[in-house]
Amino acid sequence: MTSLRSAISDGPRPATFDALRSADPRIADLLYGEYDRVRHAIQLTASENFTSPAVRAVLGSTLGDKHAEGYPGRRYYGGCEFLDQAEELGRTRARELFGAEHANLQPHSGTLANLAAFAALLVPGDTVLAMEPRYGGHFTSGSSRNFSGKWFRTVGYGVRRSDERIDYDQVRDLAAEHLPKLIVCGPTAYTRLIDFAAFREIADEVGAYFLVDAAQISGLVAGRAMPSPIPYADVVTCTSHKSLRGPRGGLILCTRALSRRIDNAVFPFLQGAPQMNNVAAKAVALGEAADADFVDYAQNVLTNASALACGLEAAGLRLVADGTDNHMVLVDLGDAGITGAEAEQRCRDAGILLTKHVLPFDHRLPEHGSGLRLGTLAATTQGMTEADMFTAAELIVRAIRGADPVALRNDVADLAEQYPCY
Repeated sequence: MTSLRSAISDGPRPATFDALRSADPRIADLLYGEYDRVRHAIQLTASENFTSPAVRAVLGSTLGDKHAEGYPGRRYYGGCEFLDQAEELGRTRARELFGAEHANLQPHSGTLANLAAFAALLVPGDTVLAMEPRYGGHFTSGSSRNFSGKWFRTVGYGVRRSDERIDYDQVRDLAAEHLPKLIVCGPTAYTRLIDFAAFREIADEVGAYFLVDAAQISGLVAGRAMPSPIPYADVVTCTSHKSLRGPRGGLILCTRALSRRIDNAVFPFLQGAPQMNNVAAKAVALGEAADADFVDYAQNVLTNASALACGLEAAGLRLVADGTDNHMVLVDLGDAGITGAEAEQRCRDAGILLTKHVLPFDHRLPEHGSGLRLGTLAATTQGMTEADMFTAAELIVRAIRGADPVALRNDVADLAEQYPCY
């Protein structure tokens, strides 16, 4: 198989955009601009990654032209025989890769995968126990602006103030008090391992379904770098574009007993025709994730995250939960004298891409935040190493502390250009 490094650097180059420039020069200019932005920046946004040329080829293929409502062998339109084979291949690869009994590749996003799971297991008004967004939970875990908070009675759990880790005693107490029909775990901003067995035990104690949102870690699970939730969860939702390195989208893994309910919740309840170019691209990514190279990649992601965390901590920044077990690092800017939004902007001016974030027990609004969330998925795909992560940490600290952005941007570009993403 093509190496990770060459698979990325052999991707599309500006010369391949000639047809687009002739047809639509304004969009071509924007594409060139994005290409240039990415090439000269360090990608540390925790929820982003780079796909392989094979995945991008399928995304831009004629598979996107076909209307294919339904599932393989049960379509509402004719002429789907090759699409059926592509989707069935992807479902088989997902089941084998994760050890799941059933897989659905049609959700357009991780949020829609969660909505489908809620629709399959609950009715509006049911009680859900999930991690509060202010402690690291995703907005589909009870945000008042999201379906999870509008249509369901969501009770939130958090982390201990002492060590900023999930408080399983609180989860058990809340479950016993509120008797939820569904318990959810799988935060979007939590850096430590999750005890899936403990959640399963609590769910069984109160007769609840157990859902794991593995959007952030699905690829690390596939690469055998992190424990799998599959043996414990009734349903696991994932995104295909973060650690799994596939196209933007979602997928759902579940037990055989829930397969019909999950499939019916995706179609026809939630979505119409799937984006078959996207479904087939997910199949390609799942095939790539089964390769031995991907196991190395997943382990390198964790190694790089640990190095990035050590570099930031050595420079005097406090890490939430005292470090990381996954690809993410959460930095507390309390002693730096600036907000997360200010730090994000300073880093962006220097060409370092990361995200402002609220922290547990934060007193600031989400649009300001007291911290930063960083991740090593994309940088590792590019080929960056532990030594590069220590360099990146140094550049981040210089940006936060107000170094000259012009000189800093030159140093950032020098590092980024050693590892071309396209």
